[in-house]
Amino acid sequence: MTREQDDRITGIVGREQSRLWNFIRRRVPDARDAEDVLQDVFSRLVEANRLLMPIDHVTGWLFRVARNRITDLFRRKTPESFEEGVEDLLPSPDAGPDALYVRGLLLEELELAIAELPAEQREVFIAHELDGRSFKEIAGETGVNVNTLLSRKRYAVLQLRERLQDIYDEFTHT
Repeated sequence: MTREQDDRITGIVGREQSRLWNFIRRRVPDARDAEDVLQDVFSRLVEANRLLMPIDHVTGWLFRVARNRITDLFRRKTPESFEEGVEDLLPSPDAGPDALYVRGLLLEELELAIAELPAEQREVFIAHELDGRSFKEIAGETGVNVNTLLSRKRYAVLQLRERLQDIYDEFTHT
């Protein structure tokens, strides 16, 4: 890289690092994973600059790359049955390009929202809602009281509702 390119990248990192870090941390509960995402975003910026890829709006580009990296992170950590469990709630992939776009967006937001839940709430929510297991079955496997599981799921649902309310409003009021 030339000195000019190096200075440009250094300036971008200096300006955007704090905002980008906050954006990532709100979506990634584990600080080490968040740091990996941040480093990957800046690594991709350096690579794009090295390949002389034109980036018109660097800030928007950085946040888009961060969102994609976060989604990739949670796809690796989310059970494969996840998409099958919510299939009935999503627009059909055969309903055209708009429905396909909305479907992808909703899946990404739902995956991120579930990943942000505290581990105990996330586990019971996935087991009951997505895997279709009964509370009695979950209690038998985990040794956790059924009432505790019910409470954890209730809190998970409340948190998911709050987290996803904006996107719900956006798609139901358009």
